[in-house]
Amino acid sequence: MQAAGWVPPAPHAGLVHALNGQLLLKLRIEKKLLPATVVNQFVNRRAQDIEDEQGWRPGRRQLKEIKEQVTTELLPKAFSIARDTAVWIDTRHHWLIVDAAAVAPADSVMHLLSQVLQPFPVMPWSLTHSPASTMTGWLLDGPATAPFTIDQDAELRATDDSRATVRFVRHSIDEDDVKRHIDAGKRCTRLGLTWADRVSFVLTDALEIKRLTPLDILTDNLDQQADDAAEQFDADFTLMTSEVSNMLSDLSDALGGEQV
Repeated sequence: MQAAGWVPPAPHAGLVHALNGQLLLKLRIEKKLLPATVVNQFVNRRAQDIEDEQGWRPGRRQLKEIKEQVTTELLPKAFSIARDTAVWIDTRHHWLIVDAAAVAPADSVMHLLSQVLQPFPVMPWSLTHSPASTMTGWLLDGPATAPFTIDQDAELRATDDSRATVRFVRHSIDEDDVKRHIDAGKRCTRLGLTWADRVSFVLTDALEIKRLTPLDILTDNLDQQADDAAEQFDADFTLMTSEVSNMLSDLSDALGGEQV
């Protein structure tokens, strides 16, 4: 029903695309779409045929065997859906980045990657200051640590059992309003930020980076056409890895540096 494996991350690449100390990989998880209703229809039809032949309906054990047989027969005809997850390894600055929108796909990547890389010297990104306390301080006391600036997205959540939540979405963040919520016991759990006027993103209290978006100053460079698709891919890859790597280093410093 499901298969997972590594595929070329670019049309012109092998299983690992290496460029200037940057490695790009892609994990593909393919699932078969075989609805239970379809399987049950075939099982019931076959069970009816057997009942017509032998005079009694198959028992539970035989029905289970029929279902397994039917599933095996239908799998080659079933539609497949594939999900690709990119993995970027910066060997110069020692980052391993998984491009996943949720924790579960990232965990799958790390599990399968650990099986093909021995040893697997990867540690979680652990910083001195918690993102929640730092982001709350930025909202309460003033601007974010340079070169970061605060955008118009934020989420404040109560720390008690009520889990009361206030969200600002593409809305100017009123300082008095924010201060009132913080005084009431809420902490910032998501905050929109821009790094050096070049990249915008949302930082969460779990130290996840969401909605990473290059700004005009970068997209102007990305839009410059290379001679062919392979050269364009490499140019985009080089530019983005350089910018994001620098952004991560600055973010690490802004949150007190890595814990020793």
